[in-house]
Amino acid sequence: MGIIFLGSEAVARGELTKERLRHNFRALYPDVYMPTVGEPTLYRRTVGAWLWSRRRGVITGRAAAALHGALWVDDDAPVELIWNNNHPPPGIITHDDRFLYDDVVEHHDMAVATIQRTAYDLGRYLPRDKAVAHLDALARATGLRAEHALPYTELYKGARGVRRCRTALDLMDAGAQSPKETWLRLLLIDAGYPRPQTQIPVLGEYGQPFAFLDMGWEELMIAVEYDGEQHRTDRDRWVWDARRHRKLRRLGWIVIRVIAEDRPYDILSRVAEAWALRETEGRVIRRAS
Repeated sequence: MGIIFLGSEAVARGELTKERLRHNFRALYPDVYMPTVGEPTLYRRTVGAWLWSRRRGVITGRAAAALHGALWVDDDAPVELIWNNNHPPPGIITHDDRFLYDDVVEHHDMAVATIQRTAYDLGRYLPRDKAVAHLDALARATGLRAEHALPYTELYKGARGVRRCRTALDLMDAGAQSPKETWLRLLLIDAGYPRPQTQIPVLGEYGQPFAFLDMGWEELMIAVEYDGEQHRTDRDRWVWDARRHRKLRRLGWIVIRVIAEDRPYDILSRVAEAWALRETEGRVIRRAS
């Protein structure tokens, strides 16, 4: 009997009585149990969801992305399964979708959607910004590129959400290091700016990169960086960032630093000021309409 198990199977094998099952274990889903000691993490709930499907479902979406190594998947995210069941319990989402054997890999003895199929399902079923954030994380962890998953949008051309999937895959960028960086990049794109480059290397005096800028436009020497909580709580990081930004300014870079409390209008105003300055210098490239 594993940590996550089907209660009916454990009782049938004589490993537990119904009374002990009721008093010493918690139910994750109908007939799926784990010890009362311990937290129902995403991984444990994923195992439980697969067992709930009587080992016939295929794990996809956010839970599959996490199994493939993607970060930034919330522990309370619902577990998505490709399985024909219209009445899943809370915490499980089922999709009665077509899939091929080539769409599935084995992970810890469970059926899991391939990286490409996972990307396809993320792009179809999540709102654009959330889908792009998870696709960014999946691409960063696995090396996924848009052309790897786009064939699914042709293979399953009439499926729900295919157009939304194409949009999300086009916006995917493995250079994003957090969901907030994804949000910031999409804010700039939606405002009509050319798609920013991510992880821009800046070379020092010996020809080695001393900085990788979150995003920006290298030819204009405008960078936009998101300062997360670690920038304020880690003194060594704060000191390094201060010195790094002074060096960038000496090289002629305009660096727009964004924090969680900044409003979109304020961010875009500062970006517009930077572009206006470059325009006076005759360096601005055409913005998207």
